[in-house]
Amino acid sequence: MLPQWKNAGKIVIGMLHLPPLPGAPLYKNDLKEIREAMLRDAEVLVAGGVHGLMIENFGDIPFFPDRVPAHVVAHMTAIATAVRAKFDIPLGVNCLRNDGRSALAVAHASGADYIRVNVLTGARVTDQGPLSGIAHDLLRDRALLRAEHIKILADVDVKHSAPLAPRPITEEVDDMLERGLADALVVSGAGTGKPTDPEKVKIVKAAAKHAPVFLGSGVTPQTLPALLPHADGFIVGTYFKRDGVASNPVDPQRVSALMREITF
Repeated sequence: MLPQWKNAGKIVIGMLHLPPLPGAPLYKNDLKEIREAMLRDAEVLVAGGVHGLMIENFGDIPFFPDRVPAHVVAHMTAIATAVRAKFDIPLGVNCLRNDGRSALAVAHASGADYIRVNVLTGARVTDQGPLSGIAHDLLRDRALLRAEHIKILADVDVKHSAPLAPRPITEEVDDMLERGLADALVVSGAGTGKPTDPEKVKIVKAAAKHAPVFLGSGVTPQTLPALLPHADGFIVGTYFKRDGVASNPVDPQRVSALMREITF
């Protein structure tokens, strides 16, 4: 998918979970502390051998359903730029809950390589209310910026949501790739850190054909054996954190433990 990953085998993307940013209800850290914490986490992940990083406004609960305020975009851009300047490794952006357009803007300004979009096509019922696909706007933004090098990782049956109406997941995959123009797909469990059904991954991978399929939640050394044959990559956040708590710092021993299982 990315030139840097051509010969990497199974890809591991380590999450950089931002604490609450200014303006969020739970904001309590100064910006310097947030930036330094993200750089420390990135350093541990890169030293542990991950193939990519992804920065996400994880602490900004409750999330805006679609567009986030300008100050969120500005702070995410500043922090992503600091990470990009220090680490020569592919970087991604996820702007929760479903602001792929701002994620693209952050990625373009900071020199990042990919974004994650929770609802690219179709519609889902979420804790933010109904969310509709944004492919029609996002792909036009990418064309306007001449930023086709920034790849779109799109969720299928995204976590923390339910479909408006039952539909075969293979049809969702077809629309995501052929009509939404996603570059890769993400499959996850019911919520952050929750296990992903291996059978679901297998079905999505078969339907995706040429497109890479990433696991988006619940990846641990225990769940990995059943998932490894069917996924091209793994987006890992919760397991890499101290005590398996998503808001904690990255634990180097946990990074090493999982990377040993994947890069054997």
